Amino acid sequence: MDKKEQVDYVQKYHQLIQNQQTLLLATVSEQGEPECSYTPYVKDQNNVFYVFVSELATHTKHMLQTSKVSVLFIQPEQETKNFFARERVVFDCVVSEINQNDALYNNQLDKMNDQFGETVGLLRSLSDFHLLALTPIKGRYIAGFGKAFAINMADGSLDQ
Repeated sequence: MDKKEQVDYVQKYHQLIQNQQTLLLATVSEQGEPECSYTPYVKDQNNVFYVFVSELATHTKHMLQTSKVSVLFIQPEQETKNFFARERVVFDCVVSEINQNDALYNNQLDKMNDQFGETVGLLRSLSDFHLLALTPIKGRYIAGFGKAFAINMADGSLDQ
């Protein structure tokens, strides 16, 4: 892949993420039971995704138990030309809980409130909600048939 093509693909996968306000979650319990779900998110300058989720949700229990999650960003169906080759980004992430006493907690929830509105304020008042940081440790960008790339987590570049 030449330098221009590399830059184009990097821009495309970043754009795919930026165009979505929710991410799809794939979790597994300690007993191996799978769960697929979604949640709104905000992202920081280090490309860490923050989600504010209820412990009543199965995916939250799984993330708190295993400290692992896979997240998916996928091209909307109405934008795809081939349903077998939808553009997508997948990250395997390590999950860590942000303590309410940590400045990051209020910072990220304020950011989430700015993006998603007053519902966040209501959720903040509920004791079963947890702010989780999803830190990507491995990433893949699939741009179509024969166009799959590993994402270099250190610099965001792509490797074929």
